[in-house]
Amino acid sequence: MENQFGSRSNWSRHWLVVYTRPRWEKKVDRLLKQQDIKSYCPVRSITNQWADRKKIVDLPLFSGYVFVWVNEREEYKVRQTLGVLNFIYYMGKPAVIRDSVIEKIEELMNRNVACEIINSQDINLGDRIRIKHGIFYNQEGTVIKVQGKHVLMVLDHLNCAVVSSVPIADIILNTAI
Repeated sequence: MENQFGSRSNWSRHWLVVYTRPRWEKKVDRLLKQQDIKSYCPVRSITNQWADRKKIVDLPLFSGYVFVWVNEREEYKVRQTLGVLNFIYYMGKPAVIRDSVIEKIEELMNRNVACEIINSQDINLGDRIRIKHGIFYNQEGTVIKVQGKHVLMVLDHLNCAVVSSVPIADIILNTAI
């Protein structure tokens, strides 16, 4: 646990985040567990469809990241794990994630809530997007403004221009539209 001054003891464990090589999240999770290090890589199942078949694949919820439950002495072991690039830092120290945040992610994943992480920095003016929840479900449109965790978009195919503010969590960034 952190004391009132923010320092951590060598023996207490915390949830930290490691940055992995691209597409190595599940491998890193497995390698850490083989070393008896508690790790967590939440995955979501999606259906990929090709012309000749469909396949359900498990993709990491957080691309490039794995959570680890370690103390300071175990951090070196984590750093030496194949596929781990480094810890995510905040103010010069590995960023500590509250237990409640990990519990909330686990709860959402256990309830099979369909979720996807979209970084608002990945959304730009003019991007084509599709709404995946709400009254305008499956409507397509163009981003005209990004406002924090919402996008302002013009909806297509309604025989008129409708401008709507939609939470980023409710859209699919679609470069193939």
